[in-house]
Amino acid sequence: MPIIQELLRVWREKYPRNLIRGAYYDCKERFKDFGISIPDQIKNKVEAMIGWPELAVRSLSDLSDLEGFSISGDDTMGINDLFEDNQLDVTASELIVSSYKHSCSFLTIAADPEDPERISMIPRSADWSAGIWDRRNHRLAAALTITEDDKDGRICSFNVWLPGKVYECSGRPLHARGENRNELRPADGRRARLRQADGPPVRPQPHQPFAHEPRGRRIPHHGPHGGIGRILLRSQTLVHRREQGRVQQQHVEELIQAINAISADEDGNLPQLQQVQQASMAPHSDMLKTMAMLVASQTRVPVDYLGITLDNPTSAEAMASAERRLTRIADKQNVAFGRELKRAMGIAVALREGTNSIPDSMRDVHPVWAPTKEISDAARADAFTKIADKVTGYADSDVGLERLGLSREEITRLRADQQRQRAKEQIDQLKARLASAGGEEVQDGTQQPEHTGDEQERSSTAA
Repeated sequence: MPIIQELLRVWREKYPRNLIRGAYYDCKERFKDFGISIPDQIKNKVEAMIGWPELAVRSLSDLSDLEGFSISGDDTMGINDLFEDNQLDVTASELIVSSYKHSCSFLTIAADPEDPERISMIPRSADWSAGIWDRRNHRLAAALTITEDDKDGRICSFNVWLPGKVYECSGRPLHARGENRNELRPADGRRARLRQADGPPVRPQPHQPFAHEPRGRRIPHHGPHGGIGRILLRSQTLVHRREQGRVQQQHVEELIQAINAISADEDGNLPQLQQVQQASMAPHSDMLKTMAMLVASQTRVPVDYLGITLDNPTSAEAMASAERRLTRIADKQNVAFGRELKRAMGIAVALREGTNSIPDSMRDVHPVWAPTKEISDAARADAFTKIADKVTGYADSDVGLERLGLSREEITRLRADQQRQRAKEQIDQLKARLASAGGEEVQDGTQQPEHTGDEQERSSTAA
């Protein structure tokens, strides 16, 4: 119970900030108005939609595309089945997006309550989860995942994941009194068979973890959001005032006619009309470019991705250099994410087989990610040809085909086609040998050899 209370405390403490980060990502967080430059009648009616927070997250997360797992030899552990049953190519993308938004996400592994033979691997976002880190053993000590809430946002049920045990906690209203009956019961024993040293069956997915902060850090995607919103809203205020000026043009002309009808005063002075220069949009545009450069430097996203066109167009070399910063980060993150996904797959295999430890054969299993760099087909083919000339067997290996640009699905289809072609060639060779032996045709078109007298005698003797 102290661990559960600590998990709930962590969740309540982190939830408000996680909620704000999600609102920025979904373009639902309003900026803070200083009340000095925007009229209330405009501020309450106009919203500035800024998609830069989502762009900062997706620009990096889209470079992490899990295609499958490479296995040395036959898939005796059923890893491909676990991958397909849990749609890990989609699940991994959800985990990574949530990790970049909130600094960490979680993947829970357990037997399906409705089908105990099936192992479920479910992604959990940080705004509905919490974890306690074991610094001594450098692993997750316990985790909490909220599974249900009511219409008012109150928690109805949650799961607590501990080493060797999983608890399902729920509060159900009693019949007429409206009171709550809290239940704390262990889940199915098969859902927690791993030994204590392996920790709970939950794998964290942190973004850029540090020694002092193993839970990772978020992408700084919402820092200058308020300033950008105020810039856009001030620009819209100028446009609104110009429209109001056009509407009042007829009234202004009437005032000019009245002023022109006024005669000179006793000193001979006549009324003077002066035109006030209209406010320019240039300062707002320049400020918006400055904020875009700040966002690009913090998130490492090329400024062109933000929809800002600079005075000097960005060259192809500069664009490639900016994108290389993202690919280097993505490559490093894919190594970290791959470790946790491999560990999660090992836990799933252990739970399905009913063992209390991860099989040693999981050491030969590795996640396969799509390339993070965009390389032309001509460059791939050139590199493939040069390496295949030097390395025997490289051309027909999975490593070579991946370097050539084929996805895991395409490699699987190619292997199946090659297998069918080899089977057909073996049948054709068998037909040719039977035909050369002087056999006779049967209805299916194959050849059967004729039995000689000695063979018939041996057959009758054996009978």
